[in-house]
Order: sequence, then C-alpha cells, then structure tokens
Amino acid sequence: MPSPNLVTNRQARRDYLVEDTLEAGMVLKGTEVKSLREGRGNLAGSYAVVEREEVWLHNFHISPYSSGGVFNPPPRRSRKLLLHKSEIKKLIGLTNVKGYTLVPLRLYLRRGLVKVELAVARGKKSYDKRQAIKKRESDLEMARAVQHEKRGKR
Repeated sequence: MPSPNLVTNRQARRDYLVEDTLEAGMVLKGTEVKSLREGRGNLAGSYAVVEREEVWLHNFHISPYSSGGVFNPPPRRSRKLLLHKSEIKKLIGLTNVKGYTLVPLRLYLRRGLVKVELAVARGKKSYDKRQAIKKRESDLEMARAVQHEKRGKR
C-alpha cells in the first residue's frame, strides 16, 4: 500500500482519458527528495517521453530545498524514470499510436523511495469535458434528491 501522495496532477484526469497506468521509479538528487517530502513539487504541465529506450519526465518543477544552498539542482530539469525494458517497449508501442501520450498522475513514497504513477492517456476533446461535467452535475443532483427524500420520511 503506497503512502499518501507527495504531489498530485489534478489536471491530468480532467484533460486526458487514462487508458493504462504503471509505477516507475525516478532518479533524484538528495535535496529534491527533501523538497518533495515538504510537498513542494508541481506536476501541472509535465509529461514523459521515451528517448533512446529511456523514459524521461519533462517540465516537472521541484522547488529548491530551503537549506540546500549550492546543492540544489535546477527546478525544471529533466528527470530519468526507472522502468523495466519490457515496460519501456510496451510504452514505445503505445505512444507510437496517434493521440497517446505519457502523463504523470501522482508522486508518492513506497518503502522510502519516490515513485511516479505514469498514465498512457489520450487527450480529451472539449465536448468530452462538457459531457463529463454534465454527468457529474446530474449525479450530484440525484444524490441530493435521494438525501432530501430520506430526510422527509423521518
């Protein structure tokens, strides 16, 4: 069971249809881990790319650690993700299909190591987003009506 999230990409599930997820390790420097434990990371706008049979996470911002001084690396540097070769080959096959991309959903700790939940996703169209909002609102309305009925029968 993974521990609570260090960082969550809240826009990902709104902007993408998630097809498949997998867990990957991440190569980090010591002060980056300390900063993430303080909750000072931002996954908004970040994405992963397969380059020369390696997976890299781009545009992921980790704020500099307050006590890091000169040991703090650049906040938006590309970070290598650690996956098995079979997983990387599967990702290459999936991302070559038009419209699919690799999106990080969340970062969390597992046995003291930072892990990233990576999703193979397809971008949603604007009408898909509107339909999702309508469905959510109708479900909420029905739940309110049921609650109102339960209160009236007492």
